[in-house]
Amino acid sequence: MDDLSRRKMLIMGGALGALGALGAASPVQARSLWTWAPSGSVAGKGAGVDPDWVWDEEADPVLAAVIERGDVAKANAALRKWTRNDQPLPAGLPTDLRDFMEKARQLPAWADRDKLAAAARFTTKKGIYTGALYGLGSGLLSTAIPREARAVYYSKGGADMKDRIAKTAQLGYDVGDLDAYQPRGGMIVTAVKTRLVHAAVRHLLPQSPGWTRTSGGQTIPISQADIMVTWHSLATFVMRKLKEWKVPITTAESDGYLHVWQVTAHMLGVRDEYIPATWDAANAQSKQVLDPILASTPEGTELTDVLLDIVAELDAGLTRPLINGFARYTLGDRTGDLIGLDREPFWKPLISTAWPLLVAFREGLIPLPLIPQAAWTVEEALRKFVLLFLSEGRGIHLEIPDANRPS
Repeated sequence: MDDLSRRKMLIMGGALGALGALGAASPVQARSLWTWAPSGSVAGKGAGVDPDWVWDEEADPVLAAVIERGDVAKANAALRKWTRNDQPLPAGLPTDLRDFMEKARQLPAWADRDKLAAAARFTTKKGIYTGALYGLGSGLLSTAIPREARAVYYSKGGADMKDRIAKTAQLGYDVGDLDAYQPRGGMIVTAVKTRLVHAAVRHLLPQSPGWTRTSGGQTIPISQADIMVTWHSLATFVMRKLKEWKVPITTAESDGYLHVWQVTAHMLGVRDEYIPATWDAANAQSKQVLDPILASTPEGTELTDVLLDIVAELDAGLTRPLINGFARYTLGDRTGDLIGLDREPFWKPLISTAWPLLVAFREGLIPLPLIPQAAWTVEEALRKFVLLFLSEGRGIHLEIPDANRPS
């Protein structure tokens, strides 16, 4: 998975997935059988085919042809001019790519403008929480997802993680923008470009000796199951944590937040029969596809260190222990151990005590005198991190890769 999306998410959390057939943690550990019912999807029905054997039948052959013809540089030069949802596709695109993109940029018929607007307002109101959760929750959680960690590591973007993080931040920045799916916004552009990147990686990554050696028997990366694993590490994880933190959320806000991620999954090429229709359906799917596959890998541990080193550039590393502590508090000790987070015996217990009080104060549930001074130190560090994340997501050009990570 190159450039953006898995993790819209590496540091945003935010964007997406890895690979297709057998193992998650190791070649000998097969995935559980797919049993999630399509009746719980936005489509309400479906064939029930395991999404681990489904990729992107529309995008994949087009991007393979673009790469094999040597048209990547030409396509990227044209794509740089396409930045807003309401812009016509730029001149200079190969004809087959243009035809695909014209279809791919259309919102699904079930997209609800009112719900999308509610999602934008919600993200604006709760940005300190969602930004921290995308970056220090979802972003680091991705390194405990073996397929994703390996796909990121061995793809072209894995060789320059700071650049890749900036590109993955684009998804998180755009999905939470007030104009995300509005004509003047950029989320359609970001989603379509991310879909192109995924298709290119599916063509390129099987040619990587490092990836094929560690893929657990998978022959094509970034299956629809992998994208939904990433989706849950973003949308489902964030909503679950917000509820654990007792952040007040109205029904309209909850429905809107789910909807913006439903639309995003569709725009990334996921079939509607795999996209959960409700939070209950999302939680059920997450328990099947995400929770059981978390594991430690050398690639994931290395990516964790790189991510935290980049965050430490904020202040020459002074707040890295605090960030470690908050990430461990957010992810839990099991996941923290899997990705090699320091235990942080000072910051972890302090954050566990102070953060719930700070959330309660910010939401008007308790008075100021009950907030310990250390809580403001935590909030300031997180605010700087969220601003870093948002700034990394501005002005980035997502480009089709033409090679894997150099050996």
